[in-house]
Amino acid sequence: MGEEEASKHNGLIIGNTDTIRSFLRSASTDPHLSADLQLTASTLASQTTLPYKPLRALWVASPSQTRPKLSGLLYGSQFIFTSPKPREKSEELKLRLRKLADMAERNAYEELVKDITPKKTTDEPFASYKDQLGFGLHVVVTMFSGYLVGYAAFRALFSHNPVMNAAGGILGLVCAMLVETLLFIIRTSSHDLRSSSSTSRMKKNQ
Repeated sequence: MGEEEASKHNGLIIGNTDTIRSFLRSASTDPHLSADLQLTASTLASQTTLPYKPLRALWVASPSQTRPKLSGLLYGSQFIFTSPKPREKSEELKLRLRKLADMAERNAYEELVKDITPKKTTDEPFASYKDQLGFGLHVVVTMFSGYLVGYAAFRALFSHNPVMNAAGGILGLVCAMLVETLLFIIRTSSHDLRSSSSTSRMKKNQ
């Protein structure tokens, strides 16, 4: 009961005693006090606990000849301590805390299995747009160079015959494409071999 009444007020809360209750009953009928103060005194007299501020206001407003000493009025009274209301977390804060908890859990899991999980390789051919663009330009330059070489060779062999010169250029272009394709197959195969050997070594270590 006392804690419920105390929780309704801010500031210092004290327990009601017979001395305080007697003073409040007298103040509720004291003609020297205003009607509001008399009503306050009447209300506080029936409570188990009461706030200190209105009690002191009543004591200050009462005639000094009839009011008891403040120390005597408060003698035997106990301070009522109440636990503050727990602060509720906002939904945004709860969501952020959940994300942080999930991130911490993932990091802990990755740290735990880092020795048995194969590492992600980033050296795959054409893994990025820049690599793809560079490879395309390289193919174009190679094909153009093959065409020029074939064209020049057939021009020297067939005495400036336009048809044969064009055929030589096309033959050089095709040869350049074949060479580039062969080199690409070799690079891809070597990468696959490195990846498979790395995976087999990790399995043996497990």
